[in-house]
Amino acid sequence: MAAEVVTAWATFGTMLVIGASAVAALIQLQHMRAGNQLEALLSLERDFREPEVQAALRYIQERLPERMEDPQYRAQLAGIGFIDTDVHPELIVCNWFNEIGALLKHRLVTEDTFMDLFARLIVFCWKRLSPVVAVMRRSRGNYQYHDFEYLAVRAAAWLKRNPHGIFPRPGTREHVHDPWLDIDARPVNEPISP
Repeated sequence: MAAEVVTAWATFGTMLVIGASAVAALIQLQHMRAGNQLEALLSLERDFREPEVQAALRYIQERLPERMEDPQYRAQLAGIGFIDTDVHPELIVCNWFNEIGALLKHRLVTEDTFMDLFARLIVFCWKRLSPVVAVMRRSRGNYQYHDFEYLAVRAAAWLKRNPHGIFPRPGTREHVHDPWLDIDARPVNEPISP
């Protein structure tokens, strides 16, 4: 009987060691996943700061609506084949957001983390760039920039759920004083009295 008790205790001890090893492995996997997501997010942030991306973002904000009125400009987008990003810098932004959409779709980046930083920009850019995508889809089909579209849909839904972003709870917001609010609310041509 003593040998059976020792065997039972040994089996129980082995099961405990195996269980503890499994828990440690799961914890290590979580840390590795978090590290990979952090690296992906930092890489996206570096890409966002690149001068080429920043110039393309300025272009879609300042010049794209006017350029889209030109039939030749649209014809270049509608054609099949290479489109020069020197002529069409908006495609730099489309490509960047399309890559991010693929990362988000495949859960290589967490949605809340990314959307907390970029949701408003994504929605703005999609509104500006969806006409570009529509013209390109005439000849390329709905697959063109579908991950950017997915990202924009997710961003709009995220903003609906979190219209003011994510602020940790419990927490108190700091009042941010705007000393120029009254001055800037005046019409531009109205003189400012001393």
